[in-house]
Amino acid sequence: MPRTKNKDSAKNSNGATLGFEEKMWKAADKMRGNIDASEYKHVVLGLIFLKYISDAFQERYDALKAEEFADPEDRDEYSAFNVFWVPKEARWAHLQANAKQPTIGKIVDDAMVAIERENPTLRGVLPKDYGRPQLDKHRLGELIDLIGTIGLGDAESRSGDVLGRVYEYFLGQFASVEGKGGGEFYTPRSVVQLLVEMIEPYKGRVYDPCCGSGGMFVQSEKFVEAHGGRIGDLSIYGQESNHTTWRLCKMNLAIRGIEGNIGEKDADTFHKDQHKDLKADFILANPPFNVSDWGGDRVRDDVRWKFGAPPEGNANFAWVQHIIHHLAPNGIAGFVLSEVALSSGSGTENAIRQKIVESDLLDCIVTLPEKLFYTTPIPASLWFLTRNKDRHEKCRNRQQQTLFIDASKLGKEITRTHRELTQEDLSLIVEVYHSWRTEGGDYRDVSGFCKSVSNEDIEKHEFNFQPAAYIDPISAIHNLSQKEVETDIGHNFASANHSINLMAELISNLNLLAESNNVHKMPKLKIWKLSDVLEKSTERLGSGQEPEILTCTETAGLVFQRERFAKRVATSDTSKYKIVRRTDIVYNPYLLWLSAIDQCWITDVGITSPAYEVLRVKEGFDPALVGFILRTKEMIARYKGISIGTVQRRRRAPVEKFLELDIALPEMEFQRVSKLISMGVQDLAAQSRDVNRLMMKLQKDFAGLWLSNFKLLE
Repeated sequence: MPRTKNKDSAKNSNGATLGFEEKMWKAADKMRGNIDASEYKHVVLGLIFLKYISDAFQERYDALKAEEFADPEDRDEYSAFNVFWVPKEARWAHLQANAKQPTIGKIVDDAMVAIERENPTLRGVLPKDYGRPQLDKHRLGELIDLIGTIGLGDAESRSGDVLGRVYEYFLGQFASVEGKGGGEFYTPRSVVQLLVEMIEPYKGRVYDPCCGSGGMFVQSEKFVEAHGGRIGDLSIYGQESNHTTWRLCKMNLAIRGIEGNIGEKDADTFHKDQHKDLKADFILANPPFNVSDWGGDRVRDDVRWKFGAPPEGNANFAWVQHIIHHLAPNGIAGFVLSEVALSSGSGTENAIRQKIVESDLLDCIVTLPEKLFYTTPIPASLWFLTRNKDRHEKCRNRQQQTLFIDASKLGKEITRTHRELTQEDLSLIVEVYHSWRTEGGDYRDVSGFCKSVSNEDIEKHEFNFQPAAYIDPISAIHNLSQKEVETDIGHNFASANHSINLMAELISNLNLLAESNNVHKMPKLKIWKLSDVLEKSTERLGSGQEPEILTCTETAGLVFQRERFAKRVATSDTSKYKIVRRTDIVYNPYLLWLSAIDQCWITDVGITSPAYEVLRVKEGFDPALVGFILRTKEMIARYKGISIGTVQRRRRAPVEKFLELDIALPEMEFQRVSKLISMGVQDLAAQSRDVNRLMMKLQKDFAGLWLSNFKLLE
């Protein structure tokens, strides 16, 4: 359940309450320098963990020292209070005293080794590469000083969950910075909270077969605490195949005092199931979407495939059947899947969906808004399966029935690439589901949002799990009740007001940023090779779901192919098409000399022909500024000089020659500020679009209110 917000706090995109966490993040991120975020998170989170256990140890140490007959060096005095033993060379005071030493990296590594040696449950978990040459030791010392400014493990901090807030906030921020790779260890908090609130894991065995950094477990324990339950009533089981992510999970659980069995080491769930005999009461999971190389050919006859062997080229239904296999007789599962799994055309997948319905396991499907996940902008869905739909505990008999919810229009835009489900959205979805399944609930179908469907209807729709196939569309607005329209107006006014306030804040911040950095003055320019600024992207679509196809023209630049051609012109097999992400540079080698080059701003992710070149702006450079310069007349004139060939319309500009060209750019500090301003302007534009959309909706709602009043007079 959400914590009460402080009056002076705001909310960020990963759902954690802002305050000192945000200040710490900004300071820590500033110290990152040129280290990749995927590496830096282990640097920061490892130190946060070390500070936490050192604080808890020091508090207990001081208490023992004050007791007349106690021995502060007696290890049993710490284990009795669930406090890790921290040897002298690993205590925070020792690290901070040596923070300015050039050997601080080795000192931290030695501290991690010592803690693992003294605490067997942490062996192989803590990062121990702070001494590597690539890590700036001066910045490492500054980071230690920064983390040393807050208490994390003392009793007061533990009661306020200070560490939990910092850790969760940092995990979310790292996931956001890493983008696609971030989703490998982090599921957005709003999605985790929704899953947990839906299935209500009060008591029993909780299992996550792809547990990432352990967010499902943490939220489950928070749920129990918020509802007055006992933490000890939950038993935690999990598995994770990525070693570094497995370590993150071990630390995340350890800092919260959660005991869980996530295996002695990382392991592949499909090929080395570490909990073969487990039957879980609650299963929560966010498996990776549409994995093609999951090794399905090696487990064709596995006992888990009760409904048939999953396709070798996509692991979605391997995850579904693995979850079903581990579900207890009265168990319930809630998990995330790519939306493509709802109605994918594969005969094998459709046959599995059919058997799920025939076994009466499907309880509820929820489609989610796009841009919720860092891994992909493609929308996802939530599946809820249960082995017992008969009347039990507080649930009614809902055999041969399934609830479909379309939540794809919910959520608010946080940035141009990320949306978030609000607390109101979560409450709405949870309340609808619980009122539907609870004995005596006041559930009713709502056009455009939810519908209770019989298994017979699902069979008539050929086992399509898309909610849109069943939910009645919203009819003409005059069919809405007055109360519904008034509620909608209030919600839209609040949303518009929020967006307008964000716009005002953005404008103020952009103005301050520009003034404080003297961006109005002419900056110093430096000549760079394009190879220093851009890098070739090797991302290919593979077996993933096909996003919008883009084409690059000499007149309109980068456009959606569907807007330029009356019918699809791409090949049926787009697996080799190149992924294009927002701010990527795309050019047509055969028409570059005619200015067929553009920067992707029209979508977060698309694909384009393998014949095109896709280039990504390197870290540190302002993508918007680079993209603008590459499309200037001066640069286009230079493209003619690198285009080769005798046939004018087929003169080709090789990417090797393109990357040899020079480009004049401002010094890096100016670009850093320019990049921040560009990002702010994009966010401002996104908020402006939101306000415009909401104003149009309000106009329709006012018309609807008038019509509903008119009906009352009839």
